[in-house]
Amino acid sequence: MKKWTVIWLLLCLARVAGAQLSAYDDLYDSETVSALKGHVAQFCADSLEGRAAGSRGESLAARYIADEMASYGVEMLMADDVFGLRRPDNGDTLVSRNVVGYVQGYDKTLRDRFILIGARMDAPGTVILRRDSLEQQMIYRGANGNASGLAMLLELSRRFASHAFLCQRSVLFVAFGAGEMDFAGSWYFLNRSFASGVGAIDAMINLDCLGTGYAGFWGYASSNADLTSVAAQLKGTLQPVFPEITTAEPFPSDHRSFYAAEIPSILFTSGTYPEQRTWNDRPEILDYPDMERELEYIYNYAMALVGGPKPVFRPSEEGKKKGDRDAAVVSFYDCDARPVFLGSSSPEYFMTKFVYRYLRYPADAVAEGVQGNVIVDFVIDEKGKVTKVKVVRGVDERLDAEAVRVISASPAWKPGRKNGKKVPVGLSVTVEFRLQKRK
Repeated sequence: MKKWTVIWLLLCLARVAGAQLSAYDDLYDSETVSALKGHVAQFCADSLEGRAAGSRGESLAARYIADEMASYGVEMLMADDVFGLRRPDNGDTLVSRNVVGYVQGYDKTLRDRFILIGARMDAPGTVILRRDSLEQQMIYRGANGNASGLAMLLELSRRFASHAFLCQRSVLFVAFGAGEMDFAGSWYFLNRSFASGVGAIDAMINLDCLGTGYAGFWGYASSNADLTSVAAQLKGTLQPVFPEITTAEPFPSDHRSFYAAEIPSILFTSGTYPEQRTWNDRPEILDYPDMERELEYIYNYAMALVGGPKPVFRPSEEGKKKGDRDAAVVSFYDCDARPVFLGSSSPEYFMTKFVYRYLRYPADAVAEGVQGNVIVDFVIDEKGKVTKVKVVRGVDERLDAEAVRVISASPAWKPGRKNGKKVPVGLSVTVEFRLQKRK
């Protein structure tokens, strides 16, 4: 008896010690990680019962999102955009809702244009398990799918609200209801509640299942050349993590509604995972430091869209004739075999091993304290030669000219291939000119 008592005491002590260690771990969390954890805990709470479409839990999640956004200074366009839809199983009507907030841009010519950032709000809800004549309700909390995306949406809205002075365009933040029911919330938003303003949405960023970054981080832009170009531009900058731009859709989500409306859209995700759509999809499986790194990248990506040229859904025939967009040029990320520079197909390798090694910072620009990022487009032709080097977003004539000079002097690459044939390949890079602070 004493032996079992001792074992029981040891187990209790171990449990207490484990809880204390977990509490101490939280002390080292950054503010962002703490905020992400708090949001996910709220969305996965027992009281929300899995946030099923049309449920009280989904409504509570919507209220929490609206209150949080408002507290950050985000203007609420529609805090409770209610819509009804018919259930496919029994024909009954259920009521779901979207939450829509926005941060207004400052530019007089662009503030009536929008970049939309969205995330699915609902999860599978609850199921009744029957075993040996006993019934037990199990909550499918949907921590990664999609409390992770909602948490990121809230933290992005906080950042944009506090940096509104940097935003040329306005930014919409939308939590979509009934995503589990054929993306009903995003369809309703585009076709009913925001229908008159759909033409003003220049691009959409979809956040879905972003909590398992240890398994990967992907961006799916439906092969849109302009959206993949933004990712290529960021490749030349310092980022905590980079997504792999994929041409294969990881899974269907709300970006499909925007694609159907011919609005350029990109899905950011950490991909499918073993616990998906099971009761094991709980907060414990999420990697919050990875989420923080993804958040930083997505913020920078969104900011590039907010201040950049309008993405085109498909090149116009007129543009092709004028040569604005050469139809023969293949995007770097759409090649079957990407161009290779000195043994590497990574643009970062080209930047570090060649561009920054031979870049000369103009002395007069240094004296004047001129710095910034120059975005350069160029084409690697079928022979591997770098051609058509041009600045698409400049900083200063001297810095722009130096960026063009050094890229134009690039040694030959190994050409890229598409369908087994050598093709001209377009690539965008960001040349960073930064002055070191004097100590």
